[in-house]
Amino acid sequence: MHTISHVFHQIYARFLPEPNMESLFWLSLTLAVFAVGVRLQIRLGRAPWANPVLFAIGFVALALVATETPYAKYFESVKIINFLLGPATVALAIPLADSIRLVTRSLPAMTLALLAGSVTSVVSGILIVMLLGGSHEVALSMAPKAVTTPIAIAITTQIGGIPALTAAFAILGGIIAAMIGEATLRRMGITDWRAHGLAAGIAGSGIAAAQVAQRDPVGAAFAALGIGLNGLVTALIVPLILYFIAG
Repeated sequence: MHTISHVFHQIYARFLPEPNMESLFWLSLTLAVFAVGVRLQIRLGRAPWANPVLFAIGFVALALVATETPYAKYFESVKIINFLLGPATVALAIPLADSIRLVTRSLPAMTLALLAGSVTSVVSGILIVMLLGGSHEVALSMAPKAVTTPIAIAITTQIGGIPALTAAFAILGGIIAAMIGEATLRRMGITDWRAHGLAAGIAGSGIAAAQVAQRDPVGAAFAALGIGLNGLVTALIVPLILYFIAG
């Protein structure tokens, strides 16, 4: 492993001495590795555990360590990807608009599921940190963990948490939801794509929502609504829950 890391570092230092080339390298590497991860998942029959995001994170992390590149420099190189998280989330409104009548008829049941999921996620996140002896800042960062990353970062900034830690929690939670969500629901006998989509949305997983969108347009609509409403509800209830816990 040390030899591979040394060789990678030598190649990196030899061929990418210019800052502009360095930024292009990291952006290109990230996109290329993710594309390879997607192809690998397809070859494996779209196995949930072969998650392309997790694959890309692991590979890029190893590359950063091998080249001794600070994360801040890497983030600066790929900030366009971070920016596109927002438009990608908004784009989920397209299937929602196409299925708006069906969604409207399901609102009462959706409201109950949404409130239960949002409250459970916030409270469980805070309690887990408190029971394990974590700091107040970590508890605040954990509270919006089940919201899609851009919204989670905005919430934790307002309540005094650590945005970078919240982003890590949100991304990890999204990957886990994508890997086990569908299989878990099917083992429970739940096959309705509306339930699958809503569950992915309430889990705040854009990755799981994208998986549902590939398989069923109605499920995509419920996933989009779940992501949007869960973000709104979480932003409203997090300050209230923190107030009662602190009191």
